[in-house]
Amino acid sequence: MTVRKLAMTTFRLLQIVFVILVIASLWPGLPYAWWWNLLVLAAAYVLVAVVNRQGREHIEAAPAREVDPPVTGRWSALNSPADRTPSHGTHAYGQTYAIDIVAEPEPGARPGFHALWPLARPNRDFPGFGAPLLAAADATVVRAVDHRRDHLSRTSLPGLLYLMLIEGSVREMGGVGGIVGNHVVLDLGDGTFALYAHLRRGSLAVAEGERVRAGQRLAECGNSGNSSEPHLHFQLMDGPDPDTARGLPFSWRGLGVPRNREIFEAPAPSIRPA
Repeated sequence: MTVRKLAMTTFRLLQIVFVILVIASLWPGLPYAWWWNLLVLAAAYVLVAVVNRQGREHIEAAPAREVDPPVTGRWSALNSPADRTPSHGTHAYGQTYAIDIVAEPEPGARPGFHALWPLARPNRDFPGFGAPLLAAADATVVRAVDHRRDHLSRTSLPGLLYLMLIEGSVREMGGVGGIVGNHVVLDLGDGTFALYAHLRRGSLAVAEGERVRAGQRLAECGNSGNSSEPHLHFQLMDGPDPDTARGLPFSWRGLGVPRNREIFEAPAPSIRPA
C-alpha cells in the first residue's frame, strides 16, 4: 500500500469514527463536550489536504496534453479548470484539472435548477442521459465498471443540500467507487490516464484489457455516483487509481478547455484504422 493510499484509507476511517462519536454523543454522560468530535473530522481533512498538495510542483509546470473531445455535439462546461484549479475545489481523486460537461443540444433543452420544486427529476428529462462517450485517444482500457444505479437528479435546493451534506459524505466514506460511480479509465501511455465518471449503468461497450482507438464508443453518459444530474466528469491523471493519482492538465483538440457555462460544439469523430 502506498503512502497516498494509506492516507486516503485513514481519511475514511476518521470520518467513520466521527460518525460513531456523534451517535455516542446522543447518550447522556459523555465525559467531554460533543464538539470535541469535530477535531476528528478536522484531522481527516487536514490529512487529505496535506497529502494531495505534496509533489504537485512538477505537474503544475507540465504542458497540457492534447486529446480528442470525449463527446460529440453541443455541450456546456461546468467546474472548468480554465476558470480555476483545483476545478472542483480539491486535489483529491486526481480532480485538479477535471471538467464536468452537460449536453445542451439547443437552448432550454436541459432542465434548470429550481429552488424547491420539483425536488428531483428523472434522468430521461436530461438530453445528456444516454449520450455516447468516446475515447479521447488510442488507449488501453484499465478499468471498466457499470453496475451502479443511476439515481434521480439533485437539481433543487433540498436535493443539492442532501447531496452535499449527507449523500456525498456517505459516498466518500464508502470509497472512490461511490464518488465516481460507473466509470472507465484509459491508459493513454507515457504515464497518462483518462477517467470518465458517472456513466450509465449497463452501457459499457468495452472491457478491461481491450485496446481502443480515438473516437471509439466507450459507454453512455449517466447519473451514477456523486452526481447532481446526468453529465460527464472527465479528467487526466498520472495513475489508474483516482484514490492515489494526481490530476494532469489537458486540452481538447480544436476546442482547448471550455470555460464555465461556455457552449461548445464537438465534431463527429473520425476513427482511424488500426
